[in-house]
Amino acid sequence: MAKTYAIILAGGAGTRFWPASRARRPKQLLALAGSGGEPLIAATVRRILPLCPPERILVATGRHLVGETRAVLPDIPEANFLVEPCGRNTAPCIGWAAATIGRGDPDATIMVLPSDHHIGDEDRFRQTLARALAAAHTGAIATVGIAPTRPETGYGYIEMGERIREGVFRVVRFVEKPDPARAAAYAASGRHLWNSGMFFFQPRTMSSAIRAHLPALADGIDRLDRAAERGEEQAELERTFGSLPSVSIDYAVMEKTDGALVVPGDFGWNDIGSWQSAWDLAPKDEAENAAPEWTLLVDARGNLVRDLRSGPEGRIIALVGVRDLALIATDDALLVIPRDRAQDVRSAIDALKARGASDKL
Repeated sequence: MAKTYAIILAGGAGTRFWPASRARRPKQLLALAGSGGEPLIAATVRRILPLCPPERILVATGRHLVGETRAVLPDIPEANFLVEPCGRNTAPCIGWAAATIGRGDPDATIMVLPSDHHIGDEDRFRQTLARALAAAHTGAIATVGIAPTRPETGYGYIEMGERIREGVFRVVRFVEKPDPARAAAYAASGRHLWNSGMFFFQPRTMSSAIRAHLPALADGIDRLDRAAERGEEQAELERTFGSLPSVSIDYAVMEKTDGALVVPGDFGWNDIGSWQSAWDLAPKDEAENAAPEWTLLVDARGNLVRDLRSGPEGRIIALVGVRDLALIATDDALLVIPRDRAQDVRSAIDALKARGASDKL
């Protein structure tokens, strides 16, 4: 097989895990899964190293995040950080990154991975990626779909068609986030998978798909390629990137591409979308509390406590007679929210914006 490259998508606004995450420290830079101290993006890179060495891993991130991201990934060469001048969604990011790889290795096989997922069974995960990479090496665009464990309304779905080979199926269609009744039908069908946001392809395959379905983006990438030949890519990037279509790769390419393939995966996947997810993955005591050992818990059950304050030790957090809360403490903020309303953290962000408290975002 051709050499394997990885593109790690590492942007983000830092809203769903406020107050731990901020605009300059989104969730992939935090240790949110389990009890370890490994940031999510560091875990993402570590678990693909058996498939792809550091010199063939590219990290696409924003200008405001590149310093912290480099600090978390010291083994990735500095030149492998692709710094976007501004956020334009995933299609421009992936198109530019794929073209960058294709200039040096047109026969490469590329995997695009989010930087903020948790994987329970890393061996099975790598086996699934290897299968998807092999599918992409045939000239198709492939993706990984996650076997659903519940009727989830927060994810897009992929409908599987005919089996091409062992563990590889044609994509019938991509489905937007469904209502509860439709989600229940999808979860029970055996033909629908959650859309994981992972993509596999060769540079020429993605270039052709972008040219067919989003020619304005293809034109912009062509300008970047010509500038790179002249040694002027950075200047052209500053001029061009902000004018590229701001659209997701799913909508721009995947939903329109004939012949896309999907590899089903079942490896303990979690996209860690809220503090509820952090509680799901954390070790817990006999009362289902996930809290530091110094937390005082009296008649308390099902709570998540994260004490991220710096400074003097010895401060106590006490929970008495409460159930199913998330309590997140930082040096400058305290969040208390029912776990089943964890997605409503965004309302706190909106309230801070309304107050003009941009220094807390």
